[in-house]
Amino acid sequence: MRFVGRTQSLTTFSSFLLSYPLYQLGNPQLRLFRPNWFLTLVRPGKEQPPDTVQFRIPMEMTKCDVKSYLEKIYNVPVGVVRTRIQFGSNKKRNHLNQRVKQPDYKVAYVQLAQGQTFTFPDIFPEKDRTPTEGSMEEMQEKFMEDEKQRQKLDPRRGGVTEWFGL
Repeated sequence: MRFVGRTQSLTTFSSFLLSYPLYQLGNPQLRLFRPNWFLTLVRPGKEQPPDTVQFRIPMEMTKCDVKSYLEKIYNVPVGVVRTRIQFGSNKKRNHLNQRVKQPDYKVAYVQLAQGQTFTFPDIFPEKDRTPTEGSMEEMQEKFMEDEKQRQKLDPRRGGVTEWFGL
């Protein structure tokens, strides 16, 4: 029995392995250094200056680690790094009605070097479309307007809802 898909993937995998030179006794080891941490770029909740970027980082990471990480790996010129610890929310409850605390996390505010700015790309731009006559969107808008008009409170009732009607 022959697995065609598996032999093709093994062939490409073995060609990938052959491109990296094998270690032979006496030769220095070829090493590839990758960081054990990852930074998550986060859109800030409040408006921030264009030269400030917010990251969610691991708790073990320091300001110096963040600065060297961005400068060495991504070649981003960094001016100042500020960090804070955000406590996890304590609002959720499990099936036994016990509070469940979310884990804490660290937030880093990176101020870029002089003259550098960052803006989030507009991945999903809003399209200015006018609904065509008889389209589904136009019918939905008309229905919503009619529903709002129907549910509008009667000013003569003094704020008492229809439920208490006579």
